[in-house]
Amino acid sequence: MNCCASVLLLGSLVVHVTCDFPPGSCDGYTNITEPRRNWNFQSTSFPGFPKDDAHLVNHWWRFTGIGGDRVVPGCRTNNRGGTRHMIYVPFALPTTESVTPTTGTAYGRVYGCQGRSISVSVALCPGGFYVYKPSRHPYSSMGYLTYHFVCKPDSCGPLAQCAGSGDCACVSGYEMPPTHLPTPDSYGCVDIDECERTAGICGPHAKCNNTIGSHSCTCLDGYNAANPALPPGSSNQCTDIDECLDNVCGDGGTCHNNIGSYMCECHEGYQLVPDAAPVCQDIDECFNSTLCVPEFVCTNTPGAYACTCHLGYAPTEPDQEPSETNSCIDIGECDKYATICGPDANCTNSIGSYTCTCFSGFRLNNPGVIASIANPCTDIDECSETPGLCGTLTVCTNVPGSFYCSCSDGFYPSTGLLWEVGVTYCKSLQDILDEIKPPEGQTKERAFLGIMDQELKDNEGLILPDATVANSFSASMEVSGVGPRARSSKVSSEGDGETGSVILDISDRLVSAIVQPGQNHTKRTVKSSTVDLSLETIGPGGNNTKSSSLSAKDNTMQINLEGLARNNNGSATAAFMTLNGMESLLSHQYFKTENRTEMYSDVITAILPAMNNTNLTEPVNFTIQHKKMVPESGLVTCVYWEDKTEGEGSETGGKKTKTMRWSEEGCWVAYTNENYTVCSCSHLSTFALIMQIGEAPPENPFLEWLNRMCVIVGLFFLALAIFTFLLCSWNPKINNTARLHLCLSLFFSHLLLLWNDEYVEQELACTVMAGLLHFVVIASFVWMLLEALQLHLLVRRLSKVQVIQRDGLPRPLLYLIGYGVPFVIVGISALVYSDGYGATEAEVCWLSRQRDFNWALSGPVIVILVLNWILFCATLWSLRPTLANMKSDVSQSKDTRVIVFKILSQFVILGCTWILGLYQTNVFFQVLFIILNSQQGTFLFIVHCLLNKEVREEYIRWLTGSCGKDRSVKDAPSVSEDLDKPEGQTDKGKKEKS
Repeated sequence: MNCCASVLLLGSLVVHVTCDFPPGSCDGYTNITEPRRNWNFQSTSFPGFPKDDAHLVNHWWRFTGIGGDRVVPGCRTNNRGGTRHMIYVPFALPTTESVTPTTGTAYGRVYGCQGRSISVSVALCPGGFYVYKPSRHPYSSMGYLTYHFVCKPDSCGPLAQCAGSGDCACVSGYEMPPTHLPTPDSYGCVDIDECERTAGICGPHAKCNNTIGSHSCTCLDGYNAANPALPPGSSNQCTDIDECLDNVCGDGGTCHNNIGSYMCECHEGYQLVPDAAPVCQDIDECFNSTLCVPEFVCTNTPGAYACTCHLGYAPTEPDQEPSETNSCIDIGECDKYATICGPDANCTNSIGSYTCTCFSGFRLNNPGVIASIANPCTDIDECSETPGLCGTLTVCTNVPGSFYCSCSDGFYPSTGLLWEVGVTYCKSLQDILDEIKPPEGQTKERAFLGIMDQELKDNEGLILPDATVANSFSASMEVSGVGPRARSSKVSSEGDGETGSVILDISDRLVSAIVQPGQNHTKRTVKSSTVDLSLETIGPGGNNTKSSSLSAKDNTMQINLEGLARNNNGSATAAFMTLNGMESLLSHQYFKTENRTEMYSDVITAILPAMNNTNLTEPVNFTIQHKKMVPESGLVTCVYWEDKTEGEGSETGGKKTKTMRWSEEGCWVAYTNENYTVCSCSHLSTFALIMQIGEAPPENPFLEWLNRMCVIVGLFFLALAIFTFLLCSWNPKINNTARLHLCLSLFFSHLLLLWNDEYVEQELACTVMAGLLHFVVIASFVWMLLEALQLHLLVRRLSKVQVIQRDGLPRPLLYLIGYGVPFVIVGISALVYSDGYGATEAEVCWLSRQRDFNWALSGPVIVILVLNWILFCATLWSLRPTLANMKSDVSQSKDTRVIVFKILSQFVILGCTWILGLYQTNVFFQVLFIILNSQQGTFLFIVHCLLNKEVREEYIRWLTGSCGKDRSVKDAPSVSEDLDKPEGQTDKGKKEKS
């Protein structure tokens, strides 16, 4: 197809395609696919040699195929490529397509490399190939030699390969027949018979075997290569093998080596078997022989034989051969070989034999072979082999020889701790609590804990899996209203020591239930979202260290288990654990002191389960991590939980006195820093760190009185500003929405702050109070930002000297932002951490500092203050050209002062006063903060009401009883008054000016 005449049809659009090559070249060339043109083809014996290319003149030709795709650029020797005189093209070929071909001089090697010159045109075609057009052919027997510009593995065709410079040659072991002219498909490479061509190529005592493309050498029988690692050949000749060195005759004969062979002389009891290895084979005297009497077994031995007992029997005298006087008796394999069946199997002896059976829960890997050490009984993983074995909502735990079923967190076995396969299923804790009928005066939750505790008492010695223990801990904490799965905290800040003590009793028994008797030296851990438990056991005969270290939730315990083991028959077990949420039950308020206290660590528990003598041989060291940095006025105290009942005897009249407290007895601080404290204790119990903080100085009555008076004054002026904004809406084009709702939000926030300490004891009311206060405080800052935005938009309109048609954003959008943003922030905060609202440590209804919940207020406030500062700077920048564009009779100095004053006052009053709250180190800053922060309403009233000329005139009319009378414009309004004036008045002033 002629490319230059082609068209591209796209729907109904016809696009003419132009081609960048000489006409008739890339669309009129002829392919030349002659492999003999490759410059490495050197045969001159084929019929028709030499070839001549005179027929190529004045035609376009493309060289392709396995011979090459380009004419060689350099001079080569003659008699190559099937011709006598080679032609090469030394000039640079074109690199871009062009309608003008590249024309240069090619040379034919005739009496020298540049013997004959030829003008040749070359064009680059689409597809990246070249076509050639010679203009003349000045000498006969000349031809063009080619090469592969990019030579790929398959470029040269079958059995040929690239030789280096685009030339082709046969692969190793092949050659081109001298009289063969290659075809377009193949150079015709044929195998070289090296064995026939090169006599003695393998050397003496060897045989040459020709293979396709190669050959191989093999030594004759009785010979081997001098270097066995290499194949034999002329450089690695075959030498005689001394077969006797390999003991070819065996131990039953004598070997004599010969050149290329050997000879065996067999001993007595052996016979010559030429095809066997070794050659001298033992004679089996027992085969078809009656050498032994029928009661015995004839056993062949090398070169001899022996009469022995049947399998499973042994002579009465084991060191003598059996005979009529030394009869055979049963061996008793189970007693003689204790491990004959391997581990986890039972051996049963029988007459002349024995049987092995795997223990329950185990099976043989190879059932066809009796159990042994080589074929031991292995554990059956019932959990993976039988999915759903325990039922739905369960956790199946495989152990050697058995399996355990337990429930996931939030559920509990329907039959209690003892799981009955096929009967027990997992029930939600709430369903179990609903079915419990507690005794009078007791809650269902406490009854549940009592049932669990009693079940553990009734089943002393019960072994429970780790998953069941973890689930029991999770259930006990969840029903107590604490821990990670508690839906809401049901425990007050004073704690619930009685429930905590019950859970500690349950913990002792649960830990004892995971200690398996007979263990030597083991370490185990049980981890879940509720419990972090480490347990270590040492036994007699073990390689025990003096000090053992156990950890739980980054806290560690150092205990001398070896000393305890000496007092407990060589065995001892210690457990160290934390329960998530226990610090809420065992509150720091159980520590009686004059100072203010705070729980400063996790509550940790150390237990010595299943031990008779628990007296410590030396103090135990606990490294307890702090929950936060220790304040300068704080004192870290190591305490333990003391739960005891006194007065059970007759001396006190049968009255019982129960004591639950955090006590310091027997515990002391060995070392402390800002991150952790090391406590040494002479006994084991439940421990914690309690921070004692000196009582803050008593509240200053004057500051309390000043705060209330200032807040009341601020509320009065806020109310006055609110009524002013409501009653001064005589023109619907005035938009005081942002200022009005800013004052409303500030009014309610200051009002709620006056009463946020009155409902601390009422949980629901305190939570609602904290949420409302959070909402109105954020709303105050949002409306402050909207007011700043309104002011900025107004100043931008004034900079264009325009009539103010609308003061900023429409009211619906202001309402959506002003109350929608606080609602979203409070809603998300409540969803993330609903317990963050309520009574705080400062005994006010506000945001909790736990889980950094205070950032639910600090984060939005910081963002709003930053945006407000940006708007403040942008407004000042917009004012720069504003006054310069005003009319000449406007007082620029006065306008600048008033506008800048209002903008700066707005920012300072509503934003900067909060900064003083960071500097409460002395009475001066406390008084300054109280006055400035409480008088935000007063300052707003002064800036937006008293300093507004229109509002002052309205106040005068109200006071003189002339409200609503006709007014006349006395003077033209200034720019500063324009900020608070309605459109009508501004326009009127402008008309009078004109």
